[in-house]
Amino acid sequence: MASNAGAGKTGLIFFPAFDWAISPTHPEREERLLYTRDQIFEEGLMDLPQIEEYKPRLAENKDIARTHFCVPDVESQVTEAHLIAAGSTLTLADALEKGEIRNGFALVRPPGHHSMRVVHGNRGFCNINNMAILVEYLRTKYGHKRLAVIDTDVHHGDGTQEIFWHDPEVLCISFHQDGHTLYPGSGFVNEIGGPQALARTLNVPLPPGTTDEGIHYVLDNLILPILEEFKPDLVLNSAGQDNHYTDPLANMRFSANGYARLNEKLAPDICVLEGGYAVETALPYVNTGIIQAMAGLDYSHVREPDYVPGAFVQTDAMWREIKNTVDQVNEAWAKREEMVQMARESLGDFYRRKKRVFYDTDMINESQEESVRLCPDCPGYMTITSSAQRGYGTLNNAFCVSIPRGACSSCREDAKEEYEEHLEDRRIGYVYLQDKDRDKFKFCNNMTHTQKGY
Repeated sequence: MASNAGAGKTGLIFFPAFDWAISPTHPEREERLLYTRDQIFEEGLMDLPQIEEYKPRLAENKDIARTHFCVPDVESQVTEAHLIAAGSTLTLADALEKGEIRNGFALVRPPGHHSMRVVHGNRGFCNINNMAILVEYLRTKYGHKRLAVIDTDVHHGDGTQEIFWHDPEVLCISFHQDGHTLYPGSGFVNEIGGPQALARTLNVPLPPGTTDEGIHYVLDNLILPILEEFKPDLVLNSAGQDNHYTDPLANMRFSANGYARLNEKLAPDICVLEGGYAVETALPYVNTGIIQAMAGLDYSHVREPDYVPGAFVQTDAMWREIKNTVDQVNEAWAKREEMVQMARESLGDFYRRKKRVFYDTDMINESQEESVRLCPDCPGYMTITSSAQRGYGTLNNAFCVSIPRGACSSCREDAKEEYEEHLEDRRIGYVYLQDKDRDKFKFCNNMTHTQKGY
């Protein structure tokens, strides 16, 4: 798509985080990428002239605060492994922008696409959203205006969706196993974004058992044509690999070769690993295929030892469901400007919504009330009131203010007033100001009367 010509090489960062796990027996544990590492080195991929290996670096706390409101602060929600995983994506971004590489793959863990804007803990194995952090870095440091995120994980990328729900300049497309049958139980066709960004979020729920043919139908008849019309500066891929037919946490029928062909067609500028938990039977082959496809190498030989061509067949009913879903999403995309105009005419000065968020890993329940200023002169500003509690533990209350890029002077002043007013509210434990326009971030602990900035 919008690839940087660069030096013609594929940048690769491999960070398996062998010192981090949710628990010794959890799917997201140390050895998840062990066999992948062995396969990559056995294939000699790191020695090929088309591959340039980069060392990972730590993301800064400011990189996290640019994307998230971490309660109570960034340091309490991340480990060094999280900072390295996020920082790896930023290293590849720098290499891409400098012209050192034409594309890159951050083969890292922990994953991130279930992490939302407000972070009280771990949900869906994710603490911080590596992809969203990459997007905000690319926009802030390199001035990119329009970016596309294609999420190919089997689980709906609900965190990335939530972060960019109101942003018309970031196109988020997620195809995944139907949320009626799989965590996180979301990602339906009617989830299309906030009133100023309708149809910039697009979801393609697929029936369990969808094969290579079904997924490539979605790619060819929906994703690629929309990308061609949207014309992003860069295409980014949340490259989850749990659509594979051997993955123990899902029910799809995608193959390693199917993944490689998807990557070749999509031609992402940067891939970021998300999920995938068939440690021996899928990840080594899928990752090998993706790397070879990105590097322009022949991947036709990449095949799992137990793969039987033609073994997986979609029923007529599955095909009808897939095609009907594609038609619905294409219709929403075609009507996006009309829908945005109707929303502007029907809504007042503010758009408000309430929602509940469950952190399945840390067993935290959160309630949110979100308010977005619908300004005729700029993107407005956002406030979020968040209350979260684990069991019968302490209730954490936070008030968050986000000023987007391009905010007008009136919205800037109103947003800052909201922040200042809540510094006096003792019912609120933590107050945050995220100023993306000036790349400054600060928060106050109302209980100790201490302020901190990034």
